Amino acid sequence: MWFSDIVLPAREVWLAESDGTLTALMVLDDDWLDQLYVDVGRFAVGIGSRLVELAKVLRPQGLQLWTFQANTGARRFYERQGFVQVESTDGDNEEGAPDVRYQWRLGQPRGVV
Repeated sequence: MWFSDIVLPAREVWLAESDGTLTALMVLDDDWLDQLYVDVGRFAVGIGSRLVELAKVLRPQGLQLWTFQANTGARRFYERQGFVQVESTDGDNEEGAPDVRYQWRLGQPRGVV
């Protein structure tokens, strides 16, 4: 219900598909890259990178996102996309898991916000 009642009507949702099968989903909410999911079988083929590049074109003023500190794969991915860590928490979120906020700004040198 949350996705159909809240996300779809109020946020910008982008889908990637291959041969009629959903392979990835990206949700933008103002300058937040709110969600990015890629089918595990489609990792490392560029779908996520293409969606992030689209987000950068759509939000040239900049983007930000949260990911869990323990999700090292996601952290490496976002850092390769030019995002830099600007904040971390000890888990003051719904999941109670430590997380990291990343930002991307057009023209920012890597590693600098």
